[in-house]
Amino acid sequence: MGNVGNSNLYSCFSRHFPAPSAVLLTTESGESFTYGDAEQRSAQVANVLVELGLQEGDRISVQVEKSPESLWLYLGVIRAGMVYHPLNPAYTDEELGYFLGDAGPSLFVCDKSRAQQLQSLCDKAGVANLLTLNRDGSGSMVEMAQRCSGQFDTVDAAVGDLAALLYSSGTTGRPKGIMLSHGNLLQNAAVLVDYWGFSGEDCLLHVLPVFHVHGLFVAIGCVLMSGASMRWLPKFDVPAVLENLPHSTVMMGVPTYYTRLLAEPAFGAHSCKSIRLFISGSAPLLTDTFVEFEQRTGQVILERYGMSETGMITSNPLDGPRRAGTVGFPLPGVTVRVCGADNRVLDGGEAGDLQVKGGNVFAGYWNMPDKTAEDFTADGFFITGDKGLVDEGGYISIVGRSKDMVISGGLNVYPREIEQLIDELPGVLESAVIGLPDPDFGEVVAAVVVLEEGVQLSGEGIRNAIKVQAANFKVPKQVFLVASLPRNTMGKVQKNVLRQNYS
Repeated sequence: MGNVGNSNLYSCFSRHFPAPSAVLLTTESGESFTYGDAEQRSAQVANVLVELGLQEGDRISVQVEKSPESLWLYLGVIRAGMVYHPLNPAYTDEELGYFLGDAGPSLFVCDKSRAQQLQSLCDKAGVANLLTLNRDGSGSMVEMAQRCSGQFDTVDAAVGDLAALLYSSGTTGRPKGIMLSHGNLLQNAAVLVDYWGFSGEDCLLHVLPVFHVHGLFVAIGCVLMSGASMRWLPKFDVPAVLENLPHSTVMMGVPTYYTRLLAEPAFGAHSCKSIRLFISGSAPLLTDTFVEFEQRTGQVILERYGMSETGMITSNPLDGPRRAGTVGFPLPGVTVRVCGADNRVLDGGEAGDLQVKGGNVFAGYWNMPDKTAEDFTADGFFITGDKGLVDEGGYISIVGRSKDMVISGGLNVYPREIEQLIDELPGVLESAVIGLPDPDFGEVVAAVVVLEEGVQLSGEGIRNAIKVQAANFKVPKQVFLVASLPRNTMGKVQKNVLRQNYS
């Protein structure tokens, strides 16, 4: 299980593990896996990595569907002192080509159905190894693991050693690799377990994807740091959630999950009798949803705020009033400030740039020292790119995004990335991508496009062209063709005007 002084994230988790026979997760089909299984299966994965000749610090890129085996893979990579690089299964080959080229992994794990076409991407990017892991838990990765020992001495890691690499598209359109250390992930998990009252008695309803911070680090971290258990569902599905809620004590979700539950007539207070806490994040929770949820269930959703670069930053309280439209208070060990254009700290009630500092904040961007320097202040605060304000009670509200990011169903879409794809299409003069309100996804992507004179190109034609190059959640749901884009005196496109016009 690793020595007591080891700062390896897995080693820290394992100190909180209950008896090996204690259930860690139960799948949708009712199959259960114990903490002993997690210890053995993750050890086998770690042994596979060593057998392949991989070294500590090597990146392991992973594009697989959610399964118990995907969890053993994550834990095995961490145990071996390597760097876990999760990728959304919706990413296209073009997007994957960039990630593999930039991250420089030693191993890529993907679904067998795509292995043949992705092998050529690996060859091009110089990725030496490709293994498969399928939705049903089969694949060459698992076959190799089954032949390996279930014993592994977790590699010693320092607090600052790299544990994970997550990519977040930049406003320039070039995705940035966010370097998260063992210490970053450990501090956040430890604080959240305490702040949200997790214990070995809890059972988390895990319906989130496991390729980003919310499902991978927040949800799983809280479970493993408290010896709790999980109901492990492959995705959010209302009937499956209703079936599993009575067996759970906590649910984490994006706002879309809560609006979909409220749209189900069978959902009410009786559905939530065993639940002590509903948590929402990854996108703003509408006040209407907050109010209606409390009226229907008697439960007050706890909204929190975080980002890939920082893990969780703020949270409404476990005990005490949770205010609609706010994301609560800075978490213990996290300093948050709101600054004006000159980096002057603003008084309460004034909106400004939200900046954050703490052991949860990432080390910087992979191979991008200039960008890292640009996003930190001289005194070490990370500039989040979000606009916030603090009210008289100390509650923080997010009032806007200076980077114009669109959050659709809890997934981040950076307009510049999609604008570049649209602008490259023959006959397109320029475009502006915005987020429009949507009752289900919170926001959906929309594009406002100016065509060159005399060009005949439909909105559907533009959408179809983008579908080939970008993941489905990034494809504009609506395309508006216009004669020109509104601009201010500096020539900057006024996206606020576009949002008003098309909302």
